[in-house]
Amino acid sequence: TKALGYSYRRMVSGAGHDAQFIASYIPTAMVFVPSINGKSHSEDELTTWEDCEKGVNVILETVLAMQKKF
Repeated sequence: TKALGYSYRRMVSGAGHDAQFIASYIPTAMVFVPSINGKSHSEDELTTWEDCEKGVNVILETVLAMQKKF
């Protein structure tokens, strides 16, 4: 997020995502994007295409940075 100039917040998620199951084997992280009106895991959840694009860009930037290390 820093490399792309995006705002961010480090968070701990208590949700039961797949990441929690593999975290004991490999380092794990998740990328969250904002939902309009803070609605999450409901039929009212909606995220703008722009925020989805930013989330994908963060993942891409991370993969590219990791690739340089190996």
